[in-house]
Amino acid sequence: MTITPEPLARFIAEVQQALAQISPQPQIGAALARLVAQGDWLPPAYAIPHPDHYQQYLLHADPVGRFSIVSFVWGPGQATPIHDHGVWGAVGVLRGAEHSQAYTADGTTPPRPIGPPHILLPGMVERIGPDVGDIHKVSNAADTVSVSIHIYATNIGHHPRHVYPDEGGMKPFISGYANGPDTHVFCG
Repeated sequence: MTITPEPLARFIAEVQQALAQISPQPQIGAALARLVAQGDWLPPAYAIPHPDHYQQYLLHADPVGRFSIVSFVWGPGQATPIHDHGVWGAVGVLRGAEHSQAYTADGTTPPRPIGPPHILLPGMVERIGPDVGDIHKVSNAADTVSVSIHIYATNIGHHPRHVYPDEGGMKPFISGYANGPDTHVFCG
């Protein structure tokens, strides 16, 4: 059994409390900003880059499926494909920097960028989801490893989503996790 780092345990409790509210996303975004304000709480095992592609590590999955918390780890030059989420979420940069480029895509024509890409630096938080813009591409904007903490309104590693190839169309995918298939990684 692994003990949950105190900042992550506090964040989980804040998320659980916020989910009792009518509109939990603002409180969750503020709690995520507090979590990523300190960069030393994440155990090294959840910040290991893969040499060829980004990694997604499950940190916590709510036992009843209301949310999941993951770390994304990016080596230099690594990027996601253009993809969607289908649920609300928030991304907070813990270390390094990320470029985020929003897109519009209808699944038939090639995806089109919406505005210029923007950069997320340590401590910055961005909301994602169908109500605020759900299709984007993210890349490491640093020449070192970058780590971000994400929260989603589902167990994102098991949730059906889509990638949008440059030539158009869309393909279903389920991301999974670099550290195993399921449920709680940290226990209180």
